Amino acid sequence: MKRSYRVLLLILFVLAIDQALKFYIKTTFCYNQDVPLLGLNWARLHFVENEGMAFGITFGWEYGKLLLSLFRIFMVAALIWYLRLLIRVQAPEGFLYSVGLITAGAIGNIIDSAFYGLIFTESPYHDCVPARLVPPGQGYGTFLHGKVVDMFYFPIAWLRMPEWLPWIGGEEWLFFSPIFNIADASITVGVAIILLFQRRFFREELSEHRPSAPAAAPTTDGQALEEEVPTQEAAPEQQENSLSDD
Repeated sequence: MKRSYRVLLLILFVLAIDQALKFYIKTTFCYNQDVPLLGLNWARLHFVENEGMAFGITFGWEYGKLLLSLFRIFMVAALIWYLRLLIRVQAPEGFLYSVGLITAGAIGNIIDSAFYGLIFTESPYHDCVPARLVPPGQGYGTFLHGKVVDMFYFPIAWLRMPEWLPWIGGEEWLFFSPIFNIADASITVGVAIILLFQRRFFREELSEHRPSAPAAAPTTDGQALEEEVPTQEAAPEQQENSLSDD
């Protein structure tokens, strides 16, 4: 299978899992509903929505959502162009897959922002009413003004800051507090792999493109050996000639 097909399959696989889980959460969970994962208190499904970037980061002004959506579309277009360039120049596969994960995550959140406002009803904050899938244009928002669905929440532990720290000394801090989705995780994993293994990726690339040492010229019927032997036998003959001269 071509490398381009493998990267495409990775992107489609991440998108399928991301969107399937978001559809399930959006249509079955109430807003802020919280369910433990595998009976663990520190690993939970917690349904929230955000209008901003990954991990719930938002812009608090009127056209922030629209500009963020347009920025995401531009970034996805740039990532797709970059992926095609990497495939063309035979970049290392690990680097290709990492960029593919980032691209898949960006596309996954763009789908929410672009279309969820058109095809889903509102998820009320106070009433436990799961959203419904509706015909396009009858949803809670307009094109590029949808909300991103988040669901993974890992409140692992509360940590108390040392008293000697300025401003935050003695305060409690929850690790890990952000709520995120598959697309956010895909972007994070892709970036982390690049940061951790970039030297290995490019070392492999250099070794693949390094020219090999030229092979020795082939000999036929021991010709080279025959040329070397007379030079080794010439020494005794020269010694005899020198003795006779004496």
